[in-house]
Amino acid sequence: MAPLAPSGTSNVAERTGIDLLRFAAIGSVDDGKSTLIGRLLLDTRQLFDDQLEAVGADSRRRGGTEMDLAFVTDGLRSEREQGITIDVAYRYAATTSRKFVIADCPGHVQYTANMATGASTADLGLVVVDVTAGLREQTRRHTCIAALLGVDQLVVAANKMDLVSWRQDRYEVVKAQMEALARRLGIRSCAVVPISALHGDNVVARSDAAPFYRGPTVLETLESAPAGTWSAVRGDRVGAGARLPVQWVLRHGKSRSYAGILDGGPLATGDEVVVLPAGFCTTVSALGTYDGPIREAPVGLAVSVELADDLDVGRGDLIAAAFDPPAVTSDVEATVCWFGHRSLAAGDRFRVKHTTREAPARVTEIVAKLDVHDLALVGTTGLDDNEIGVVRLATGTPLAVDPYARSRVTGGFVLVDEATNATLAAGMVGPPSLASGHGEQAG
Repeated sequence: MAPLAPSGTSNVAERTGIDLLRFAAIGSVDDGKSTLIGRLLLDTRQLFDDQLEAVGADSRRRGGTEMDLAFVTDGLRSEREQGITIDVAYRYAATTSRKFVIADCPGHVQYTANMATGASTADLGLVVVDVTAGLREQTRRHTCIAALLGVDQLVVAANKMDLVSWRQDRYEVVKAQMEALARRLGIRSCAVVPISALHGDNVVARSDAAPFYRGPTVLETLESAPAGTWSAVRGDRVGAGARLPVQWVLRHGKSRSYAGILDGGPLATGDEVVVLPAGFCTTVSALGTYDGPIREAPVGLAVSVELADDLDVGRGDLIAAAFDPPAVTSDVEATVCWFGHRSLAAGDRFRVKHTTREAPARVTEIVAKLDVHDLALVGTTGLDDNEIGVVRLATGTPLAVDPYARSRVTGGFVLVDEATNATLAAGMVGPPSLASGHGEQAG
């Protein structure tokens, strides 16, 4: 297996355009997420000498005799002082066959909103479980949120195996718990690897400490996992219609074009489109990029669109394929992860930020909340901090929405406090998708 190229340097990945895997390290506080990411970066020679010196110095200041690899990603002073991750720490790496974007997400319940941010763009969840403690409630909550956000493959690192003398039964308990949880959440793949992040066993190099395990290491699993799964399953490869949230109106003399990042499916000159929420129909007369005009734009490209008709189009509008438009509605049923310190109740008012549009919104009903133990929806009149539930929203202006299971862009939104502008909830259009069956029992 080829070593990784150091971050920030010219490498094969940049020259050849190889695929990109985005993954989020999730789990409960103190289970070893940051240490595992630090070990991955260290053992694949991602760290420069000055970075290693800084981590060593911080470790000594905290009274450690060995390098604390968690400091590789815990960059904030308050994080290093407390020994926990507060914000999402991003790192970048590449092998000769793959590039990685790594989101080290905080495990503390107080920073669940930050964890959701890190998982919202991930193809894969790297779930770290401390085998001495087992599957904790916060790990279950993180895994539920990741699944709701569209993450459908997991690599589970059964960590701290050295502290239980590499007992196979402790590994099997975590493996059974996580596989059962993944099945209930509809996650299509779940690989469980016994590791010691502190010592590096089965992280990059295979270890003889676990003779019962013959599977791949963490890095080998990450290298072989499908990348770009969201767009591959739901995007232009399955004939989905284009979605272009208008971010900016560009003026060229008497003509105008509308700029944004394309989602859903490709868009070509001559395509019939509809401008939402107004519902005006027209065709695409020209497409432009920073490098000049093009005839067809793929998903993910920043592009400007000229329309054949002179329509009233502005920021917040959506240009969509006429053959496959999203629904336009002011009544939205959605799954929300509530991050406010007070309870969410019917009648509460917010501003909803959806694609590039903002609108006033009111909660008309709290339909149910998700029990993260039994993975069942139960009736409730409110949601407390870090709870997940289903609500109905009435918006002041119509929104063009798809179910979140189809589009992270037109299916996702946030609720913002009108007075403080604080983000209080992450929302996904539609109810949560849970597999049938009964909740699993802890081992």
